[in-house]
Amino acid sequence: MAEIQLSTPQKRKLRSNSTPSPMQSSCAKWKSPRRCVKDCPKSHMQGNFGDKTINTTKSPVKKRLSESFLQKPMWNPRDVEQLNAVKEALHVSTPPATATVVCREVKYNRVLDFCKESVEQDKAGSLYICGCPGTGKSLSIEKVKEVLVDWANESALQAPDLLSLSCTSLSKTSDIFGKILDKIQPRRKANGSMSPLQYLQKMSSQKQQSTGRKMMLIIVDEMDYLITKDRTVLHDLFMLTTFPFSRFILIGIANAIDLADRFLPKLQSLNYKPAVITYRAYSKDQIISILQQRLEAFPYTVFQPQALELCARKVASTSGDMGKALSVCRSAIEMLEGEIRDSIYSLQLPSLKMGLSDQQRGDACDKSPIQESGVVRVDHVAIALSKAYRSPVVDTIQSLPQHQQIILCSALKLFRGKKKDATIGELNISYVDVCKSTLIPPVGIMELSNMCRVLGDQGILKVGQAREDKLRRVTLKIDEADITFALQGIRLFRNYLQQL
Repeated sequence: MAEIQLSTPQKRKLRSNSTPSPMQSSCAKWKSPRRCVKDCPKSHMQGNFGDKTINTTKSPVKKRLSESFLQKPMWNPRDVEQLNAVKEALHVSTPPATATVVCREVKYNRVLDFCKESVEQDKAGSLYICGCPGTGKSLSIEKVKEVLVDWANESALQAPDLLSLSCTSLSKTSDIFGKILDKIQPRRKANGSMSPLQYLQKMSSQKQQSTGRKMMLIIVDEMDYLITKDRTVLHDLFMLTTFPFSRFILIGIANAIDLADRFLPKLQSLNYKPAVITYRAYSKDQIISILQQRLEAFPYTVFQPQALELCARKVASTSGDMGKALSVCRSAIEMLEGEIRDSIYSLQLPSLKMGLSDQQRGDACDKSPIQESGVVRVDHVAIALSKAYRSPVVDTIQSLPQHQQIILCSALKLFRGKKKDATIGELNISYVDVCKSTLIPPVGIMELSNMCRVLGDQGILKVGQAREDKLRRVTLKIDEADITFALQGIRLFRNYLQQL
């Protein structure tokens, strides 16, 4: 017994004098390797633990997004000039300031090369550009028109005449030929015996009528409207470029990807099928890059990086429509604008009752919390997205009781990656972890099982059968993106979801 008492102080002395390990000195208590790498300020971004190498470097787009946020000061949304300038830069009709079209450089160069080749060789031709709305088709063409004329003048070539038509503005589809003819001969007297199409066909068939006439670049937007029952207008329009002395360079723009295959069989039989360039929907990283490009000219930060990323992720997962992304960003700014307005009113109301002067009221407004955090936040974008993409599933999730929302958040965390189902016991472990992070007391596993059954009845979860409740398997029946989107608008889950 005495030996034990003597050995005890010795052990304590050895522990107190022992040199702490690097892991003990850098982290107060043991954490997983991933958390240690992130939490220790002096640790490198890439850690080597045994046979596993953990790489926590961000993607180039995310890194640029974070760096731009840290480098610039916050903007002042109360400044009317700043507010209007940002909203104008994010308007769909505002052309970007870059020389080319961001994230569409390859497509843009193909269109430009096609036009240059036609002008250089005095050769008629046709090109069909297709893709979903908001994918940069019309924007690319506008840039091509600007550059083509300057290039022709610099190269001592005759610049082509330009004619842009939107098929939605035509009262009759056949009116398109009259518009083309009016551009060539604006003061032409009407000839009752010959239609505008026949006149154009005659001009393109005879050498003497085409000699000395400039090439004409005809851009026909919304070409889907020319897909009539007989399809003759669409055929005749493309056929104008096949005549021996044609001077037409035709670029058709539409949403239908297979228009050339389905609606122009006659051209295919004559081996005159137009070249086709397809514009795919924008990806998340491309949408972020375009938004950054529009905002980089400003010497201040307007959006939180996570807010832009949320907008890009949701738009890319639904349509990839850049116009929709710009609209959502403008709407989010209006949310912030309304928040500031309400804040100013709430600050001014008590000061009016107390009889403060205008100067004192102004000072009080300047010290408001909105002034310090005036960037567009994740919750602003989440509300703007919910208005743009109203979904019954999102509405249902946002109206669920809090613990059922936590279950969905837990399932989201559990199913990130390749795992698509789990037992209720596994879900309970994830659920308890989320509760600890959000400082909400968890319920028992029996009550959790009952709530999973309720979510199953609503078509949100699929709950299997088993002898014990904790062994029943659970699967999500809705898209994970809908859960993320719905919970991002709820303050309780915002910070937690950003860590996933």
